[in-house]
Amino acid sequence: MQQEVKPWGTLTGIRPSKVAEKLLISGESADSVLNILKQKYLVLPDRAGICLETAEAAVRLKKSLGPKDIALYVGIPFCPTRCAYCSFVSNSVERSFSLIKPFTETLLREIDTMSKLVLELGLRIVCVYIGGGTPTSLDDATLEAVMAALEKSFDLSSLLEYTVEAGRPDTITADKLETIISHGADRICINPQSMSEDVLSAIGRKHSTKDVYDAVKLIRKSKAALNMDLIAGLPSDTVDGFSKSLDSILELMPENVTVHTLSLKKGSRIMLENTSVPDGAEVGEMLGYSLKRLRESMYNPYYIYRQKYISGGYENTGWSLPGHEGIYNKCMMDELCTVLALGGGGVTKLVTSDGRIERIFNAKYPREYIDMTEKMNEKAGRIRENAVSL
Repeated sequence: MQQEVKPWGTLTGIRPSKVAEKLLISGESADSVLNILKQKYLVLPDRAGICLETAEAAVRLKKSLGPKDIALYVGIPFCPTRCAYCSFVSNSVERSFSLIKPFTETLLREIDTMSKLVLELGLRIVCVYIGGGTPTSLDDATLEAVMAALEKSFDLSSLLEYTVEAGRPDTITADKLETIISHGADRICINPQSMSEDVLSAIGRKHSTKDVYDAVKLIRKSKAALNMDLIAGLPSDTVDGFSKSLDSILELMPENVTVHTLSLKKGSRIMLENTSVPDGAEVGEMLGYSLKRLRESMYNPYYIYRQKYISGGYENTGWSLPGHEGIYNKCMMDELCTVLALGGGGVTKLVTSDGRIERIFNAKYPREYIDMTEKMNEKAGRIRENAVSL
């Protein structure tokens, strides 16, 4: 019987790089950290290398951040359709169209409330991330209203990065892109997840590979940085199919490539319908190919995180070309600074000066979020209480 490969050895939890980060901060050398990861925690050599590099990236970024620097997240929990692997807090626009207007009105109120609090506390926003869901599934006028409110309400003069997820390539248009860029965004995510038509059909995506190329062509005209996502281990995929998808993505030379590993989530259609997916060994081959090809193409790993029920016990890794590391991703995943989260499903993380993490959860679903107006003052109060420790 073949022994199960444990790429991360005895390390558990979702942020293995934090172990390496603490060792570096304590004065351990890079070689020493590698040896500890491999010998004490039994991490495989290739994963130990990724862990060290992402920890070094976290240490560098942390040194550049001031005590009042924060990240701003805005959650738009709507998608055109729900993917087979998803149990995320997102609602199909087709089924939830009537909720978009009241959701947006509530979000605009939260923007107003929290922007006043940020000003009161003297916080400085260094990065903005509009995610979801698929923010670009909103109609043009609604997307314009949200981005205009953010620009008007918050002081964004210190921004180092402004990202908008246009995850579904079939939701981005020239008009929406103009709105996004005109309000200051300089980084856009297109998440094809696969470049195989068969795999896209199996996961319930309505876009085609042509939509991906068309979206990238639009974004390249805007000169915004581009992030593209793939998932290893999707239904109907193979090692060869995944490899071809990655090769196709690399031909487009996005500044960032995120390689996710399929997480088998209990509420997803994959689990509910007992859909067949590649096994851990196949996923390992897919990720092995990605490590090789991305390094050959001059990409470096800058953040990692793991999830429960992740195929093969592997990881999700963000890769970037030199100088293009995603600041928000590092701040969020490595908990380097406070993240103020607005919108549906947003989780505010207050990172205190003594290392504590205080979490404040917004309502998960649009209907419940619409009803949370009265709780905004309570949320502001909790942030204000912890402000002395930020």
